Amino acid sequence: MNAREELRAHLLKHRLAGPEVPTPRQNNLRHYRLFAQADPRSLMGLEPEPRRDEAAVLRLMVERVGVNPDPRHLEGPDSIDPELALAALDRLAELVRRTADKRGSVLAGTGHPTKLAGFHNALAGALEAAGCTVHTPARGVRFREPTPEGERPRYLDLVDRVVVMRALDGPERPGRPGPGDLAHTHSPLPVRLALTALADAGHRPPDLVLGDHGWLCGAGRLGIPAGGIADCNDVAPFAAEAAGLVEVVVPLEDGSAPDCYRPLSDYVLQRADLAPYNS
Repeated sequence: MNAREELRAHLLKHRLAGPEVPTPRQNNLRHYRLFAQADPRSLMGLEPEPRRDEAAVLRLMVERVGVNPDPRHLEGPDSIDPELALAALDRLAELVRRTADKRGSVLAGTGHPTKLAGFHNALAGALEAAGCTVHTPARGVRFREPTPEGERPRYLDLVDRVVVMRALDGPERPGRPGPGDLAHTHSPLPVRLALTALADAGHRPPDLVLGDHGWLCGAGRLGIPAGGIADCNDVAPFAAEAAGLVEVVVPLEDGSAPDCYRPLSDYVLQRADLAPYNS
């Protein structure tokens, strides 16, 4: 079994891709509807042109992700095509290789800090070892993030080389991050703040942004090459990829255990002919 076949088996075993990923169909359809309605929470900083109705959003996600194409399928499991995921990982490896070849600068960030920080850090660490500059700006910068419950105070921090967001206030309900806890976000504000901090320090924009959610869309709207992961309910990154704003979006379940993503970063680095990063 070669590396690609092994990774395909890994994706299926851990339900990162395959016929029944953990994100259910009803959740996907709700997010598709919100994106079609231009809900800011679903746009992730993107202003899609042209606007799509729900049927067009479903067609986009069938094409880019491999979700079930039947509009009558309203509940139950949904799918991510493992071949689409593998092909996108190959394209991400090409993007990483191009950045390494020119000893480019890199900015990595994530809206899934408890899940995907290790994946992004592995790529950034390998690029740094290959001679690239990895920027880690804006640590400690405070801001207020709009949420459905109102604005919440946040600040930027680092997990290794990856810019993340933490909560400043306490939880109002179980499961909400408390002071200092890593916080999940779809917002483009973190990448905008990080890029502003770089500019204020006299740096030009990075040659590559590694990320997800608003990191991909926010960087893409500014013309910065970006690549990373998005789930089957995250329309905006795939719409940005289809519009040519984002270089590579890998369709994968994004809420699994962090260790599940290590074979993926190893595969990308192997395909990019870079030494695996050992944290």
